[in-house]
Order: sequence, then C-alpha cells, then structure tokens
Amino acid sequence: MTRRELDAAGIKDPRTRAAYSHCRQLNARHGKTYFLAARLLPVERRPAVHALYGFARWADDIVDDLSGNTTPAERDQTLHALRDHMDVGLRTGRSDEPVVTALVDTARRYDIDHTYFIDFMAAMLSDLEVTDYPTYEHLAQYMHGSAAVIGLQMLPVLGTVTPREEAAPHAAALGIAFQLTNFLRDVGEDLDRGRVYLPADLLAAHGADRDLLLWSRRTGRNDPRIRAVLQAGIALTREVYQQAEPGLDMLDPVARPCMRTAFTLYRDILGAIETDDFQVVHRRAVVSRRRRAAVALAGAVRLALARHTAHRPSGVIPSSRPTAGERVHTPAARPDAGTRSAEAVRGETAT
Repeated sequence: MTRRELDAAGIKDPRTRAAYSHCRQLNARHGKTYFLAARLLPVERRPAVHALYGFARWADDIVDDLSGNTTPAERDQTLHALRDHMDVGLRTGRSDEPVVTALVDTARRYDIDHTYFIDFMAAMLSDLEVTDYPTYEHLAQYMHGSAAVIGLQMLPVLGTVTPREEAAPHAAALGIAFQLTNFLRDVGEDLDRGRVYLPADLLAAHGADRDLLLWSRRTGRNDPRIRAVLQAGIALTREVYQQAEPGLDMLDPVARPCMRTAFTLYRDILGAIETDDFQVVHRRAVVSRRRRAAVALAGAVRLALARHTAHRPSGVIPSSRPTAGERVHTPAARPDAGTRSAEAVRGETAT
C-alpha cells in the first residue's frame, strides 16, 4: 500500500496501515487482474478494495494450499481459526490477524453488511469437504457465498448513482461471472486439488464425467466431449456477464473505469480459452500482456474523462444498502432453482 493511498483514505493508525499494506501485497502477488483494475480507482478507495480482496485471497490460499506442507486437518484448523478471528473482529472492531484488521476497518468505514463475510467463510469451509456438484443449482448455492457476496461487498466502496438495491443484482452476477470464468480457466489445477467445479449435470449433458476429465489430465489427451462441455460452459458464463453489464453504468462514474477494466479482462479469458483450443484441462489460458496493457490504457483514459467531468457527481450513493441479512438473488443463484438442469437455467439467463 502506498503512503499516498493510505493518507488519502484517512488511515492513520500504524498497525492498521500495515494491515492494509499486507493485503495490497497479497493482491499484487496473486490477483493480477484485480490489482491492475484497482489502480484505476480513486486513490482513497484503493485500500478498501485491497482489504476485501486480500481477505478473500488469504482464505482461498488456505483452502487451495498445494505446497504439501499442510495436511487437510491443518487447513481445516487454520480456516476455522480465520473465521473465528473474523467473527470476533467484526463484533469487537479489533483483531490480531492483519487481513482481518483491514477487513474490519473497511467494513466499518463503508458500513458493509457482515452477513456477506459470514456467507463467504461458509463457502470457503465447504471447499474443505465438497469436491464436486451434482447440478448447476448446487453450484449456484455455493457461488452465492464464494462469489456473489464479493460483488455485494464492493458496492459501498465503488458507490452508485442509483439506489444500491438496483445495482446489487448486477454486482452479484458479476461476481458469479468472474468465478465461473475461474472455474473454466482452472479445470486442470482444480483436478489436481481433487475438485471439479463443472457440475455433473452439465458434464453428463455432453457425455462426459469426472473420470473423463481425470483421464484427460493424466494422459494429456483431448476428447470432443470435454470440448463440448467447455463450449457450453463458456456460453453460460457469457450470459451471466450480460446480466452483470448493466450494473456498470449504475456505478459512480469515477469507479466505472476500474470495473469496466476488470469486466473486460476477465471476459477476455473466455476468448483465450477458445483461442487455445480448449486446452484448460492441460494448461491455463491467459490474456496476453499486450491486450492487458491496451485495456488498462483505455480504462485510464475513461478515468481521466470521468475526473474531468466531476470529482463526485451529485446523486452518487456510497453508503445505502439492502436490509441487513437480505440475500440478493440473481438468475444464476436463486433459491427456487430446485433440481432443474443446467441447460434449463442457461435458457432462463438468456432471457
């Protein structure tokens, strides 16, 4: 965290400043797209974004530790300890854990609903036990806590020009779109972790299953059934991006370049998977540095124009929020999905 960012945000306590800096380092090391996009935010809002994503990254790293230095029992213990630190921190306003210190400070400054953090940790804890999902609806329930709430946490920081409840479904959808993109990009790595996030009903619709994915990963060979699954997954994910996109124009104009950049770069990963001939079982698809630089430059130009127009337009609503504990549902994660197939849900999200 730069001194300028911390000073602009009014963060003065040395211990709290160090906690925010720790979160920024986590994002710089692991979340390249988010880190790049965050640099397009007004300087005073960047620490909060690093706190939110830093906490999420820290929890995710505990779950996905591939170093071989921790056992499943140790990961379970560490993640439960983090949840306990979070619970105490949100209740008391203090914590000895740096990522929690920054999270608690951000939640207080922006009046973020604590339910979002509780739901997130519940999803992370489920990752220690759940290794696959029978239907898209089951996956959607998981993604409410692991992804949709991230978008909802961000809204108070970004600010909106509409009542927040109008922007919330789009923010939740964007979080889900980002995570579905990760699931498609990381198929091979998730197999190494013992997990399959492509739901079984989507696999079965194209004649594939977990064993076929494992065979492909182990042998390095391709199969047209896997290609068909990935094509369907990409089509579904693009539809969720379409649900999310109207929310970008509901944000504070000076926050739009940041989220437009993240939106574009993450959606570009889907194209990178196609360009790489759907080889995600064997290797991760990446967006080229040239493309990343071009999108970031375009974002910087949009930010300059937004700042020139106004420092903060009248009507921006940075702090209103839905009723505490209210769950914002999107077509990708609603509770009445029942046992419908992924294809049925995909058809609905296109309307």
